[in-house]
Amino acid sequence: MEKEVRIFIRIQKDRKENWKELCSKKQISLTNLIIDSVENRIMDDERRKVLAFIEKQDNLFVKIETNINQVAKFANAQKYISPTDLQYFSNKLSEIADLKIIQNNIFIKIYSLLGQ
Repeated sequence: MEKEVRIFIRIQKDRKENWKELCSKKQISLTNLIIDSVENRIMDDERRKVLAFIEKQDNLFVKIETNINQVAKFANAQKYISPTDLQYFSNKLSEIADLKIIQNNIFIKIYSLLGQ
């Protein structure tokens, strides 16, 4: 959307410098800082952090799935896995499945917030 109108505000010079420094740290523009603050929206830097977190979480589950495959290969090669180990492994798989469902529900909520 093209910006067509300017709004002039008067603030103290040191406040402006503080805002510019904050924008520099967050890697956002002063305009976006003001608009996002006034409209109570999530700021771009926070949005980037959330998306990076989501990606990191997804990578963790990929690693877990890889480990599960390695355990399955080991069990297939040995042609045997003790009942105790099998029960422990099954319990952990159930926990992982439950955590994945919870994670996905959280991600749905996060994405809806990011869309606002």
